[in-house]
Amino acid sequence: MGDFYLMKTEPTEYSFADLQKDKETEWDGVSNPVALRNMREMKPGTKLIIYETGDHKSAVGTATVIAVKVTDPKKPKVKIKAGKAIAKPTTLAEIKADKLFADSPLVKIGRLSVVPLSAAQYKKLAGE
Repeated sequence: MGDFYLMKTEPTEYSFADLQKDKETEWDGVSNPVALRNMREMKPGTKLIIYETGDHKSAVGTATVIAVKVTDPKKPKVKIKAGKAIAKPTTLAEIKADKLFADSPLVKIGRLSVVPLSAAQYKKLAGE
């Protein structure tokens, strides 16, 4: 793992559209120990799916990690660069119905905000 992740965001706080407008941002606000571990495992070039929670509950865009600083393991700093909007966002219901995600923490641990993905899962969500 370590090459592909899904990062959840609440669109009323910071949406994918905000990320596209800003072009890059430092991802923060993560407190779950497993999510923090996943962030520490990232490296420049890691590909991301941005998933909006709340009313949207869908994978809406892509991004790429451009820098990771782990001076404080409890607050890793991951700088990301906006990618493209996904032409046809994949909803949580569609993800749960897809066998490709049967064992994914995305389905099994719903509260996890930073979820590792396989290359196949990334490509499916990104519409590649």
